[in-house]
Amino acid sequence: MKLPITDQFLWDLYYAIPSTEKVIDFILNPRATKIKFISDLGDPTFERYRKERGAKKFAKLIYYLKTKNYIRVKNLEGKRAIMLTKEGISKVLKASFIMEEKKRRKDGKWLMLAFDMPARNKKARELMRSILRDLEYKMFQQSIWITPYDVSEKTEKLLQFYSLDKYVRIFLIEEI
Repeated sequence: MKLPITDQFLWDLYYAIPSTEKVIDFILNPRATKIKFISDLGDPTFERYRKERGAKKFAKLIYYLKTKNYIRVKNLEGKRAIMLTKEGISKVLKASFIMEEKKRRKDGKWLMLAFDMPARNKKARELMRSILRDLEYKMFQQSIWITPYDVSEKTEKLLQFYSLDKYVRIFLIEEI
């Protein structure tokens, strides 16, 4: 499966970040809106896109990503720089999970995820269901989802990223 150019660009931008500590601090900080890492537009990552797609299409790509709030472009120290927003990181993580081939667990066990959220958190519940569908969980009951795939690490990453882990319990099931 080939990634759309927007996802591929965000993916490359995300992996151009030199320090994973900055990403982890950013993800764990609920008030953060953009990552503190700044990459100069003269970076080789951007030059490659500029050469492959042409200056006009590259400018349209940057404009599109800005309008979707995936990136922010700032003038800092006399250079134009790109900052990846929380929405941008979210898009990258979802794209990476979709791209990876899902593998069934070798031990034949299934993952079961149960969640319980207050009724006032309707958007959080919708987000939870969206995440579970993306990871190919299937609904077993209203708030109990199961999957035969080995996606426990990805599930935990996304739940922590969206601060949903306090509502969730994950079980390893031998038999259904």
